[in-house]
Amino acid sequence: MRALSTAILMLALACAGLVPLPGYAQSPHTHMHSFSGAEHWAQVFDDPERDAWQKPHQVIEALALKPDAVAADIGAGTGYFSVRLAHFVPQGRVYAVDIEPDMVKYLAERARREGLDNLTAVTGAPDDARLPRQVDVVLMVDTYHHIAQREDYFRKLARSLKPGGRIAIIDFNAHSPVGPPPAARIAPARVIAELEQAGYRLVAAPDFLPNQYFLLFQTRQQR
Repeated sequence: MRALSTAILMLALACAGLVPLPGYAQSPHTHMHSFSGAEHWAQVFDDPERDAWQKPHQVIEALALKPDAVAADIGAGTGYFSVRLAHFVPQGRVYAVDIEPDMVKYLAERARREGLDNLTAVTGAPDDARLPRQVDVVLMVDTYHHIAQREDYFRKLARSLKPGGRIAIIDFNAHSPVGPPPAARIAPARVIAELEQAGYRLVAAPDFLPNQYFLLFQTRQQR
């Protein structure tokens, strides 16, 4: 196996819990910690070498978003997916949600710096994304396994979906060389069961990611 770059090694260590993850990407018992240094984390999480296994372009294409779609990236961190989403929906809006103030500040500054007028940084809470309006799709990457009281969280989140809106859950599979410790990983079958309890149904499960599962849900009222 090819040696990991320093940044990717740091990402692997962060995901393994050996260094702290920013924003929503944290376990419930550490969610009150302050994670500063967004400029540093941007070098880690936005490293181009991540693209090889994260496949961000394919992920966003699989969401089949219209140019005027409204999307939310929950657990946005430094904007790895948020910025790409903003380019995919030039007539739409992207809400980049994080609970860490330093990350939200960085996201707002990045949007201004890169001229992305359709990207809005949002300060979320551990139990509420606090989206300012309804959205067509919610993207949640490597964040699900860190949310406490998930049934309540996703029942509340359903109110922020437009009719026909979807939630995309991407998280680490059991065989991924990066990610949280095995005991902290949540199997896709459990995700499906928990979302069903929260009022959702699975509508698709793209399988092109090598290290993660990718599950798409709608509320059960939507057919």
